Order: sequence, then C-alpha cells, then structure tokens
Amino acid sequence: MTIFDKCYDFQRVHKAIEAGYYPYFIPLDENDGTVASYNGHRLIMIGSNNYLGLTTDPRVRAAASEAIDRYGSSCTGSRFLNGTLALHEDLERELADFVNKEAALVFSNGYQVNLGVISALLGRRDIVILDHDNHASIIDGCRLSVADSRRFHHNDMDHLDHVLRSCPSKAGKLVIVEGVYSMSGDIAPLPQIVELCQKYNCQLMVDDAHGIGVIGGGRGSAAHFGVSGQVDLIMGTFSKSLASLGGFIAGDRQVIHYIKHFARTMIFSASTTPSNTAAALAALRIARDEPERIERLTAIGQRMKREFIDLGLEVDNTETPIVPVILGDEMETLGMWRALFDAGIFTNPVIPPAVSPNASRLRTSYMATHTDEQLDLVIETIRQVISKLGGQAASGFV
Repeated sequence: MTIFDKCYDFQRVHKAIEAGYYPYFIPLDENDGTVASYNGHRLIMIGSNNYLGLTTDPRVRAAASEAIDRYGSSCTGSRFLNGTLALHEDLERELADFVNKEAALVFSNGYQVNLGVISALLGRRDIVILDHDNHASIIDGCRLSVADSRRFHHNDMDHLDHVLRSCPSKAGKLVIVEGVYSMSGDIAPLPQIVELCQKYNCQLMVDDAHGIGVIGGGRGSAAHFGVSGQVDLIMGTFSKSLASLGGFIAGDRQVIHYIKHFARTMIFSASTTPSNTAAALAALRIARDEPERIERLTAIGQRMKREFIDLGLEVDNTETPIVPVILGDEMETLGMWRALFDAGIFTNPVIPPAVSPNASRLRTSYMATHTDEQLDLVIETIRQVISKLGGQAASGFV
C-alpha cells in the first residue's frame, strides 16, 4: 500500500478521454475574449469570467506592457519584504475607495486571499458560519484556521438564524457568504444577512469575486443592496472583471493592518507582478469610469436567461450574467458540452463534486463585449443541438 495507489486506480478521467468527452484542460491556441480557437476550430466563448471583456482592451494591455518596461517582469519577493511597489499601494487605495472601505490589501491570487484572511482572523475558540455553496477557497481557509465551522442551507435565512442562535453568545463569530454564487448566478440576500449578524453580534465577510464589475454599478453585491457600511470585509479578485491575476480584501483600516501582519499566504508568497498589478488598476478605472459596460452586461444576462427559458431549459435562480443550464444527469451534461463544442460554442460542464448529485449543468457566462450577432448564434446553435440530441445528450458519447 503506497500513497500513489489512488493515482494509478483513478480511471474516471482516462475513460472520459478515451470516450472523447473529456472537457477540461483544453489548450486554446488563441483567445481574444468573445472568440477562442482550439486546433484551428473557432469557438464563441461563453465559458469565461471575463465579464467586462477587458482582457484584450488596448488600455489594459498597454498598462501591463508599460509596467514591465518600468519594473521588469517580477518583484521576486513578498509584499512583507522587498515585493511592495508604489503601484500596489495605488491599486489598494483605489480598490478601497471603489468598494467604500477604509483600506484594502492585495494578494497574489484570490484563493490566497480567503486562505490568508480567514486563517489570520479565526482561532480555536471562534466560530465561522458558512453558506453551503461557498467556494472551495473559503472551505479550505476555515480548515486552516482551526475554528469551529458550521454551515447553513444556501441562502436560507431561517436556517442561518437557527445556526447563529445555537452559537455561544460570547464566542467570536464570522459569517462568510459569496455575493454572487459562481455556479448558480444568484445573489446572497445581504440585507437579511446583515440584520442577523447584528442581532447575534457577529462579523460578516463577503466573497465578491463574481460581484465586482458585475452588479452594484460594478462595485459589487454590498453596493447593490446599499449595505457596504454594514459588511465588515469585502473580498474580490482580479481574474474576472478586472482582467488580471490577484485578489484583495477590503475593510476597516485597523483590521487590514492586522491581516497584513498575520496572513501567511501573503507574507510567504511573492507579490503580484508589475504587469498584473498595472492591468488590474487599468481595468478598475475602466469599470469605474464606463458604467455602460455593466449596463450592457446586465442586459445580456437578462436576455440569455429569457432565451433559455423559452427553449425549455432550466436556468436556476440566476440574477446575473452567469446563466447555468441545469441538466441533472452527468453524462447528459458531458454529451451536451461535447455537441456544443463541436458546433463552435465553448461552455463549462460542471459535475459532482463541484455541484450536488443530480445537479450537473453547463455553466454559461457572458461578457459586455459579446455582440448581438454572437448571442443570436449561440441561441440558434443550442436550439439545433437540443433538437438533434432529442433529449438524449449523452447518446454516442457513453
């Protein structure tokens, strides 16, 4: 018996590859935002988190290039030592202002934000209360913290009330939710969550990785509901609307100061590269100064939800440009993905354990830069694929 036995026994992926429907780690030749290329096969991209379409914006590209010319390709050190640039602090100031907080702190990626912040703030006598659908980085951050973790049913305020009521009143408590849930596109009911946090004397952290640049005029879910002042910590990433790589946490100045000195994932990691930092700052300014992008994105999400419902598809309770197509069956989902891929549409199949059993789906997501013609083609292609498969999406792929 060795630790590698499970590796050699892992056959599920090999079978999928042999069957021709393995949908992951696809090496794209080109990606200009709304269109990608694989082995010369052009695909309309509706599987990206590039919500504002800024990864190819000339201003973002120019900012990244200029940062390399000025600073080089890397800082080669952690923020704690030699890896902080004036550029990082410029970005932190503008992020804090954008989400209406006193201060912000930039990390090298979003996963590290959640691991570092949660483990820095929570100890053995504390309790962390999580939405059942929270991202893996939040779950892992709680494990690293050694705090007592408790969960409530997704967006179920009665159950959250029950969980909070069962917590010792003197314990330190932190509720963590996502502002926009990445697999379903629905939004956390922050006003009710804020009310419960105040009732039970606990703090609230919102992971707004998919909310920044998408709702609340681009400022996220707290701004969307007008409760920025009642949310204690706002987390965001650069790898979605902000067209780069990295992440941040924003909150009261003294809290951010503490995290800066205790978040191990920041202290012991190299800082975001100059080009990533400059690209995020340029994208942030565009999101702030061009609200029409967010308006366009919202309109596209609403249209695609309507169109899919008209096609008889189940789209869950989405309120954002994340529009999941719920198919339920894992094999049907993979078959539908493959048929759309062959027809020139790039989607993301999501199967257990990323979602609950019998909740497999195609996760479609949209950009402000998608044209009406591209969306028309997506809808017509899906219509044709549904008709061709006749409800048996996995047929021929099993």
